[in-house]
Amino acid sequence: MAEKEMSFEKALERLEAIVNTMENKKLPLDDMIKNYEEGKKLTDFCSKKLTDFEKKIEILVKETDKGPVWSEFKNN
Repeated sequence: MAEKEMSFEKALERLEAIVNTMENKKLPLDDMIKNYEEGKKLTDFCSKKLTDFEKKIEILVKETDKGPVWSEFKNN
């Protein structure tokens, strides 16, 4: 599944599995590097998703005279 199509939850689940594998199994160096690379991509993906969610929440709770207003976040 491509990262763009992956949900935050699936990415986090995969990242946790990678960490568990790296911590609990003796892997060849090549496999450790591959796991590290995938984990780094997933970490970056999750971090960006969290930043985007945070921005959406900030927009959602922004107060106006009429109360909170929902405004769609424009992701660059």
